[in-house]
Amino acid sequence: MVLAAVIAVLLGGLGGVGAARLFGGGNSAAADYQLPRSSAGPAAGPGDMSDVAARTLPSVVSVQVEGIGVRGTGSGFVIDGLGHVVTNNHVVDAGADYTVVLHDGRELPASLVGRDPGDDLAVLRIEDASGLRPLPLGRSADVKVGDPVLAIGSPLGLSGTVTAGIVSALDREVQLGPSGSRTALQTDAPINVGNSGGPLVNARGEAVGVNTAIAASPSGGSGSIGIGFAIPMDRAAASVERIIRSR
Repeated sequence: MVLAAVIAVLLGGLGGVGAARLFGGGNSAAADYQLPRSSAGPAAGPGDMSDVAARTLPSVVSVQVEGIGVRGTGSGFVIDGLGHVVTNNHVVDAGADYTVVLHDGRELPASLVGRDPGDDLAVLRIEDASGLRPLPLGRSADVKVGDPVLAIGSPLGLSGTVTAGIVSALDREVQLGPSGSRTALQTDAPINVGNSGGPLVNARGEAVGVNTAIAASPSGGSGSIGIGFAIPMDRAAASVERIIRSR
């Protein structure tokens, strides 16, 4: 299966790094960092997904990347009140400048906290965290095939785009980074170029995955063919916690 990373690259390329590496020195305040997680169990029924979208959108951001020979856009979402934003590793680029565009249109500078190329994850931090709304994190272990989900992000730079579908498969082995295959959630919610790093959200409005790749059509093209993949939140949360604790 051929996978396509879903970042909108406007000029140049944003490549992954061969091995996991973190940025910055030690920070004792971050040593005990832990993300809040849902304990509600499986999300029951489709619910009112328009209400889910309305509650979720303020937590989802566009990520603009600009460096020497590199300019691109991706997606991300706020995970805490400290200004941390999760996105994909293939969205970021070492030495680049980052701007996070909030749902209300505010454009805020951000810095790269660290990255995990093996799981295609990266963490940015917005210095001015006032008014941010963290997205609740669910447990991917509670996800079932057939669960309704929303994919939210900025495909082709169209911020705040919401698409709907179901979870198509669990534990699908795909190549997410340079270190070999990883398991991912498969969804038929349309994911397109620019959705990288946005959340896959359940019927309770919790992020259960990080959208990262789509299956490419054998006939060519880069649009959605109804086969997309998201990093399961249980693994993503553990990776993000390691990145933040190691600052």
